[in-house]
Amino acid sequence: MDNFSALMKLDELVSSMKKKEEKSKTRDAIVIALAILGVVAAVAGIAYAVYRFVTPAEDEFDDDFDDDFNDDELIAFGDEDEEDEKDAKAEDKE
Repeated sequence: MDNFSALMKLDELVSSMKKKEEKSKTRDAIVIALAILGVVAAVAGIAYAVYRFVTPAEDEFDDDFDDDFNDDELIAFGDEDEEDEKDAKAEDKE
């Protein structure tokens, strides 16, 4: 009878060890998954920082673009052409 109770205790001990191993395996899997996510986030952050460093600032680009193409100048330029043509025709008539 003592052997039977000893075997029962041994079985309980083995089963508790298996449960601990399963828990540790799931913890290891979770830790690995979180580590991979951390590495991906770090690489994405570095890539974004390099992208921001390499591309020109929007303010500088907008200023250059606005200087080259100003709507007011285009309208005024079109009006000047018509006035220049009228002046040229008037000079030709004189």
